[in-house]
Amino acid sequence: MEEPISLTFALRYMNSFTKATSVANQVMINLSPNLPVVVKYKVTDMDYGKFYLTPKIEEKDIEAQIEFTP
Repeated sequence: MEEPISLTFALRYMNSFTKATSVANQVMINLSPNLPVVVKYKVTDMDYGKFYLTPKIEEKDIEAQIEFTP
């Protein structure tokens, strides 16, 4: 972990991801401020499942990204 990250995700999707926990030997969660969260379930040395989820975007953040030109 290089720097603190604060992101908000829809809990219902994260809960859905946990259903793969019973078949996994290992779970990795990768967070980055500019990418979706990646939840990787390692089943065997060669098999794995990955889930991607984008963070929730606040309306104020969307407005800040929109450029208005007259």
